[in-house]
Amino acid sequence: MEKDRKKFVRLANARVNKAIKTVRIIGNLSNRSNYSYTEADVERIFRALNHEVKACRQRFSTNNMGEEGEFKIE
Repeated sequence: MEKDRKKFVRLANARVNKAIKTVRIIGNLSNRSNYSYTEADVERIFRALNHEVKACRQRFSTNNMGEEGEFKIE
């Protein structure tokens, strides 16, 4: 049990920090002196990011659900 917890903490720290760094790099695209983009482009970026964050959060809140949302004891 503790081994699983340590593995979770180690991987969560690494993966979340990597995701934060990547989001910051995406933010660099906002520099209008280097890039040309529309508000629609910005909306598409944030819609995609928000969709993935919501999907990830859902996976944490439905631990005992199968792929189709069915209850399953494993």
